[in-house]
Parts: sequence; structure tokens; C-alpha cells
Amino acid sequence: MKVLIVGSGGREHAIAWKIAKSLRVEKIYCAPGNAGIAQIAECVPIGAMEFEKLADFAKEQEIGLTVIGMDEPLVGGIVDVFEQRGLRVFGPRKDTAVIEGSKVFSKNLMKKYGIPTGAYETFSDAGAAVKYLETSKYPIVVKADGLALGKGALICNNFEEARDAVRTLMLDKQFGASGDQVVIEEFLTGREVSVLCFCDGTTIKTMTSAQDHKRAKDGDEGLNTGGMGTFSPTPFYTKEVDEFCKKYVYQPTMDAMKKEGRDFKGILFVGLILTPDGPRVLEYNARFGDPETQVVLPRMKNDIVEVFEACIDGKLDTIDLQFEDNAAVCVILASGGYPEKYEKGFGITGLDAFDGKEDYFCFHAGSKFGADGKIVTNGGRVLGVTALGKDLKEARANAYAAAEWVDFDNKYMRHDIGKAIDEA
Repeated sequence: MKVLIVGSGGREHAIAWKIAKSLRVEKIYCAPGNAGIAQIAECVPIGAMEFEKLADFAKEQEIGLTVIGMDEPLVGGIVDVFEQRGLRVFGPRKDTAVIEGSKVFSKNLMKKYGIPTGAYETFSDAGAAVKYLETSKYPIVVKADGLALGKGALICNNFEEARDAVRTLMLDKQFGASGDQVVIEEFLTGREVSVLCFCDGTTIKTMTSAQDHKRAKDGDEGLNTGGMGTFSPTPFYTKEVDEFCKKYVYQPTMDAMKKEGRDFKGILFVGLILTPDGPRVLEYNARFGDPETQVVLPRMKNDIVEVFEACIDGKLDTIDLQFEDNAAVCVILASGGYPEKYEKGFGITGLDAFDGKEDYFCFHAGSKFGADGKIVTNGGRVLGVTALGKDLKEARANAYAAAEWVDFDNKYMRHDIGKAIDEA
């Protein structure tokens, strides 16, 4: 079988690496891909939002399965286009990807079906939102309704900050039309946990847990980013939490979407917060997380292509999803200045240090080939260095050791990824 992956980040590199392990796959393509993905797949210069061109390519190359990694094409309806062309594709359709594309939709869904989440109000008028904030309790969270590169949730400690957040999202349009509506939500405290789930429209099966570090700097300081590192599993996601979420979050979400006439097939990413009053849903995403994928897939035992196909065919109940009894930690190597201004085009050295090392991975995110054919930086998050270990402490030590194997000008990383492990 030939497989096409749509995307260009570290998540797509991890997906490509996992797909390459399937005995059923003869060739992998990735559009548009990056320099790391190019080592295991043929990269195709077609943008992720060029749906018809991608479908034409899939037809011409007789692609047996297309996997959509990114949120924007899913929310835009790429799966619908592929299905209309008779192509086999993994990911939710447009009417189900709305669970990520609109926080107003997802919060209203949770409220309607009793799925535990924080109290909230939604606004399409900036003036009304500011008036509501005048009498709100602080801290509070102001969220853009639509996609915002993981940076659309603003924690506000007082009225002035909240008013500025509304202005930034709704009037200044920092994230464009994504800020046409906002969700204003109570601030919840507790450990945040990410759980990725395979879904076939009826059955939902959870993968191993992971924990992300969103802030740019050590100690969870600085601006929100797309993610500066992850570890899996998280010790805070206990058996009791898992049982609660299976009963009150995961299956109820599948059932709720089905009742709304929106059968969800693909990946449901559930962002949880473990509050003193129990788990609550912070957000849903409609695809693999980044960088959660970089720690979850290296621990997965199954042939991922078989799982993808079971989801498409409504046969996920036949899959026994299994993960290794080990741990993984991913440290993001970023360009200095990220998530604000940063420079690109610096040569990356030391990548060959990962060759032949079974429990160490370097997943490329912002990389490309320079004019001389050498790999250079091409983004804010450049590389995701992942390492395995018998437990989280060993995996963390291995990941930080491996992070020193590679270098580029203005290389930046957090030094406390997985530090919470020591507190568990």
C-alpha cells in the first residue's frame, strides 16, 4: 500500500516513522513534509490546504490511505473532498472537526450532554464581553473560538488584562476570524493531562496518557507556545481518573457527536485538567497532538495502519490497543525568540548521532534543506528530541542527554520538561 501524510511538523514526522514500521506499507509520501520526513518519505511540494491538488496526487499515485495530521485542513473539510473523490482517508469530516474548529460548539456540546467542564459564557460582541468581565471573578480565561496555533487561550489575572485579551482577539484580530467569537471561562486549577483517542464513530479507544508543557520558559513562565515538550505516561493520570473519564468524558463525547448526526472517525484529543473536584475537559482537538504524538507513538505496540483502517471501517472494537511498559520524554529544541520573533536558516549539526540508536528519536518540525543540500532551521519549533527509558526519570535523563547531540545557532529549550515527575 502507498500512504500519503498531509502536514509538515514534528507530529507528521512521528506519524511517518510509525507508518514506516508497518509491513503493509510499500511507500510513503508527505505533503509538504520537511527535511526529517524526507529521510523516510518522498516529500511532495503541495500545500496542506490545496485539497484538490492533494486529491489529484492521491488519485494519480493510487494512494491506498491518506492520513491528515494538521488541524487546519481537517477543519476546512479535506476529508470530505477526499471521500467525494472515492479516496480512503483517515480523519474527521468537516462537520465533526468542528469540535476543534469552534470552542463555542464544543463547550455547548459539553453543556448539553453533561460532560464535565468549566463554567463559561460565549460572546460575539466585544462590548458585551467586556461588560461581563466587569463583574467576573479572577483569574479568568479568554479563548478565541477558532484555530489559533495553540495560542488562543489567554489567562487573565484582572479586569484590565481580560479587557485587553478581548481587544486582542475580537478587535485587533490577532488570529483573524478565529476571534469573531470568544469563550470566557472560569479558571481551573490542577494538573493538565492530554489523552489521545482512536474513534470509529461508535467505539472510542484511548492511547496512553501524556503531559504537555505549553509555556515558553522554565517554571511555566513566558508566553503560550505550541508546546515545548511532553512526557508519557503521566503519573497523575491514575486508574481512577481513567475509569472516571471513560464513563463520563470519552464515550459520552462519542455518543453526543453521534446524537448530533456527526459520527466522529479519526483522532479525538481530549485536554483534561485534574481539579480538586475531579477531571474537567479543557478542550477537544480533532487530530494527533504536537508534541504529544512524539511520546505516545514510540510507546505504541500496534501496527498503526491497521488501527487507522479499523477506524475508517467502523471496526475499532476488534483492535486490542497496546503500549509498552516504559516511558518517553520529548524536549523541543526551538529557535531563540520563539514564539515571537526569531531567525531561520541556521545549519543544524549532529543529526547523525541518532543513527542506529533504537530508543532515541529526532523528530523534525521546522527544518528544510538549504541551498547547499544541508539541513537548516525553518521554524520556531525546530526539532523534538524524544528518548525512551524504563521509567520517566530515565527517559528524561536520556532525552536531555540526546538534546545536546544536536546544535544550531540560537538553539533554545526548556530545562524542566517532566520535572513534575520528581514531584509525583
